[in-house]
Amino acid sequence: MTERLYYTDAYLTEFDATILRVESRGDRREALLDRTAFYPTSGGQPFDTGRLGSARVIDVVDGDDGVIRHVIEGELEPGRVHAKIDWNRRFEHMQQHTGQHVLSAAFDHLVGARTESFHLGSLSSTIDLNRPLSATEIERAESEANRIVWEDHPVTVRFASADEASALPLRKESVRTGTLRLIEIPGFDISACGGTHVARTGAIGTIAVASSERFRGGTRVEFVCGVRALNTYRVLRDAMAASVRLVSVLPAELPGGIERLQAEAKDMKRQIKELQSRLAGFEGAVLADRAQVFGNIRAVVAAVEGSDQAGLKALAATITPRSGHVAVLLSVPSPSAAVIARAADSTLDCAALLKQLIERFGGKGGGRPDLAQGGGLQGTPDAMVEFAREQLLRQ
Repeated sequence: MTERLYYTDAYLTEFDATILRVESRGDRREALLDRTAFYPTSGGQPFDTGRLGSARVIDVVDGDDGVIRHVIEGELEPGRVHAKIDWNRRFEHMQQHTGQHVLSAAFDHLVGARTESFHLGSLSSTIDLNRPLSATEIERAESEANRIVWEDHPVTVRFASADEASALPLRKESVRTGTLRLIEIPGFDISACGGTHVARTGAIGTIAVASSERFRGGTRVEFVCGVRALNTYRVLRDAMAASVRLVSVLPAELPGGIERLQAEAKDMKRQIKELQSRLAGFEGAVLADRAQVFGNIRAVVAAVEGSDQAGLKALAATITPRSGHVAVLLSVPSPSAAVIARAADSTLDCAALLKQLIERFGGKGGGRPDLAQGGGLQGTPDAMVEFAREQLLRQ
């Protein structure tokens, strides 16, 4: 088994060890040491990175045999080695993990919500709680957690047997047997945990709940601590500053300003739709007057500049009321939308014609004999129009 130096000193960033062997597993090379301060992925906390001599440590895995495997980039040989941990990554994880203990305990004490699981992600962390919580309950727990942070309580590590631990007020019963590692904030929380933690709660900096959602009958709370809280604030600050400049309002007026812009956009969209409909009536009449005769049908086959599928459909609706008329309309530029429609007294199979266009120019779509529509066609306007005319002649 590997001696785990992080169990007793989470602030240890450099150490000497002996490389017992280096093994290859597929395309991975793994170094096995007699002792290590590198934390392996476990208990919701990600692994440490750093260096073993000249090799980079890119992953750390806790084996079932109690041996920690260091996945490396570079060459190493058995023997003595000096190791160095990426402290910024380690400390950030220490802040988040200790913050989780404090926040979970606050939820437990104040609102009776028990933590079922915890995950430390690359940008934020989550706690899954066993019952639905209101915004007020979450805010109360957040405030209580930050009180504990700002009071700067010690965070201690001690070891106890399973029997000794059973007599202690653990926040959550441990499923582990044998000797347990206990993380304690005196008078507030004690939990069995193998992760790395700060020495005092003040080092967490702050705990900020970023969001919450209903999850599996309970509540998932997303939060950030310390360095991540500062980075999150900077992102929000910059986004707010840019938004108030664009909307030309004060920060507190931003929601109302956005609501106003949404209402204006909705009104403009309605007006555009009305104008497009009126314009389609004029354009449709012009196109219908120029329809070509293909047997017993009169077809408008055209590539329409700057129109989307909805515009093509509106245009077709002004052509097909005419007896015997068919509209084959394609948007420009490519990739093109396509709308094929027919008059009620026409026998053209619109879906079949669209299928032929898609087989020739790609894209996708479908429909009925009287109306078919698609998109993603790749071709020049002239080529698509000419191909459609050829198919109409054959039919």
